[in-house]
Amino acid sequence: MAGDTLAPAKINLFLHVGAPGVDGYHPLCSLMVFADAGDRVSLHEGDALVVKVRGPFADQLAGEGDNLVLRAARALLAKARGPQALSAFTLDKRLPVAAGLGGGSSDAGAALRLLREHMTPRLDDAELESVAAGLGADGAACLWGRPVLAQGRGERLSPAPGLPVLEAVLVNPGVSVSTPAVYAAFDAAGIFGDVEPPPMPEAFESVEELAGWLATTRNDLEAAAVALAPAIGDVLATLSDEPEALIARMSGSGATCFALCQSEVEAESLAERIMAMKPDWWVQRCRLGGPWG
Repeated sequence: MAGDTLAPAKINLFLHVGAPGVDGYHPLCSLMVFADAGDRVSLHEGDALVVKVRGPFADQLAGEGDNLVLRAARALLAKARGPQALSAFTLDKRLPVAAGLGGGSSDAGAALRLLREHMTPRLDDAELESVAAGLGADGAACLWGRPVLAQGRGERLSPAPGLPVLEAVLVNPGVSVSTPAVYAAFDAAGIFGDVEPPPMPEAFESVEELAGWLATTRNDLEAAAVALAPAIGDVLATLSDEPEALIARMSGSGATCFALCQSEVEAESLAERIMAMKPDWWVQRCRLGGPWG
């Protein structure tokens, strides 16, 4: 038993958030895409169901105890028909934690895909999707890593419009942002967005067309996150001032921001300049879309 796969970073190209319902949950509408960069999850034989965490951001996790990878694996094994071989995971944590990149959900999705391959009998896609959806708002989208329009709490997924090649730069100022704290600040401001899907074409012919359309949309959590972590505002201002950035926006509840660029060369140039200007920031040049092999 062995396997290894990418757990791609999730990017919210836009994120519209409505007023909380009586259950406290916020309805949302978001166009999600995935990067060709992220964590890596490996599956191998073991004496117990455990996860070993390594990588540049391993120390940002609480440790190697309970996490979304283990929760996902336990939930999937609970659906198994018959005994299964013991499995262990290794998580190479390459993405910042609490960064608006869906890292934990994507790690869990990767673990589910790997584990399903070695189950006898194998569970079907619907069973896999039900487990993923139970892990959080990003769980369903992050299972397959395909561009999607997410609605409801994030569990209602429909295909994204056709997208061109998206060359991008991701930037995190080295701060972690609590999602509950961002939502609390968002609720306190009382400015809630419309969560009906905005009019969009069946396909975007160019990144310039997409960037122009995205300028009519929002990330409704951005102001609350910037108020809690002003460094996010510094990232957005820095990216917006650079000529290669067609649009700069925060992903999820922060603190990572992204810039879309016209070409790979421009994205590379922007990433190199930001790294030179702000050596303490995490900067990742990538391509957005998905799914990635």
